[in-house]
Amino acid sequence: MPPGFSDAVLTIDEDGEGLVEKSYRGISERLALEYLVGMGGERVAAHVVAGEGWRVETSAEKVPVYEGSTMNLTEVTVRFTGEPDVLTDLLPRFAQKAIRAGG
Repeated sequence: MPPGFSDAVLTIDEDGEGLVEKSYRGISERLALEYLVGMGGERVAAHVVAGEGWRVETSAEKVPVYEGSTMNLTEVTVRFTGEPDVLTDLLPRFAQKAIRAGG
């Protein structure tokens, strides 16, 4: 798995479609969606960007900074689906942007 995705697993379903899900802290959902559009995707729904051979759904939730903390921050989850070869190219490019943003 590429940098930024070392704890993520690319799974391939029976139809040959790949799936990777990863959560980031320190990046807003709005910014994640903008990065994906900048990488050749098109916004097809409020929380969905799709490109040639790939689709990403995002979600965001407030989570404690650490267990038991009263301070919260936003955690953005990105769920990539698509052709495994396309995802293998897309994931490191997205990870570099997301990590640079603070993830």
